[in-house]
Amino acid sequence: MDFPRRGFLTLGLLVLLGTSPVSAEPASIVVASTTSTEQSGLFKHILPAFAAKTGIAVKVVALGTGQALDAARRGDADVVLVHDRPAEDAFVAQGFAKARFDVMYNDFVLVGPKGDPAGAKGTDITAALRKVAAAKAPFVSRGDRSGTHSAELRAWKEAGIDLAAVKGEWYRDVGQGMGPALNTASALDAYLLADRGTWLAFKNRGDLAILVEGDKRLFNPYGVMLVDADKHPAVKVKEGQAFIDWLVSPEGQASIAAYRIGGEQLFFPSAGAVRAP
Repeated sequence: MDFPRRGFLTLGLLVLLGTSPVSAEPASIVVASTTSTEQSGLFKHILPAFAAKTGIAVKVVALGTGQALDAARRGDADVVLVHDRPAEDAFVAQGFAKARFDVMYNDFVLVGPKGDPAGAKGTDITAALRKVAAAKAPFVSRGDRSGTHSAELRAWKEAGIDLAAVKGEWYRDVGQGMGPALNTASALDAYLLADRGTWLAFKNRGDLAILVEGDKRLFNPYGVMLVDADKHPAVKVKEGQAFIDWLVSPEGQASIAAYRIGGEQLFFPSAGAVRAP
């Protein structure tokens, strides 16, 4: 008689709590991340392994880095995974996260028409941009406050180019993610700064090819942060931290490293460094 009685008591408690043993929803989190991690196919590769390990479902909201950080500031995400180090450090300094964890890196590349009318090909991104500006060759900018857009603006500044003074019809500010921006560049035979991961996954290349790569200024690190529950009490701290812990674990890092397209690795693990205020 004891077993049935305990069963009825448990069921009664579940009813009082507004739950049932068959209707409980699985754990889930929202991750605000960059379009490059989504459009490159990385999340489709790694998230099934995380879900199988933990039972936690991940909903990815793919935005430019600036927009992803804004979503996290509003409390619309539990975790943010982006690639604009100065903006990430500011996010931590402003109290929206307690720490930033390195996850992975790849690099940016300057792509453009194979004929290279501006003569930009080489290993120096600033020299290449000076040539593009001087030739007024078509250039597509994401213009969406993404990590890639921020990197592009820094590169123009390092090249000594005042975009406000020189840009005209040759400079197309599309205000869209990496995939749409690449499509526009392909249609216009234009130059564009892209992250290598999305470029490798991009199929509609047309006459575009990589023209500049290997400059250390094109290094592209990605960081992950748990939104601080002191700012937003609804943040799912346990589940969000589980996701971060898995990403930086040997298993998560191996899953990232294993993602390849055409035999080429898109992202390189870099877990181990933490930036805290």
